[in-house]
Amino acid sequence: QVQLVESGGGLVQAGGSLRLSCAASGRTRSIYPMGWFRQAPGKEREFVAHISWSGGSTYYADSVKGRFTISRDNAKSTVYLQMNSLKPEDTAVYYCAAKRTAQHMGVSSPDYWGQGTQVTVSS
Repeated sequence: QVQLVESGGGLVQAGGSLRLSCAASGRTRSIYPMGWFRQAPGKEREFVAHISWSGGSTYYADSVKGRFTISRDNAKSTVYLQMNSLKPEDTAVYYCAAKRTAQHMGVSSPDYWGQGTQVTVSS
């Protein structure tokens, strides 16, 4: 099994920045791509960003492209989400995710989920 623990959420003003972290533990050698999803109140969970095991391939939702950057440090089994130019519509619970196979998490559901961290952007 793999455990994912997010950190770094909080309250920020519009235009500000936050950096989320997600530390993986357990059978981390079984996971390949990692990524982030988010769920706003009253909405379905949506894909945000994906990064391959090597970090050489990244994908983003159109709504965050150019503002968010995903990265990973395999030595620390940690994935990051740098969020800049935050908007009130970015307010959501952000979930870290991981897969056992090298597929795009925007189209193939993750195998593992974190518990989520709240991000609130005030206007």
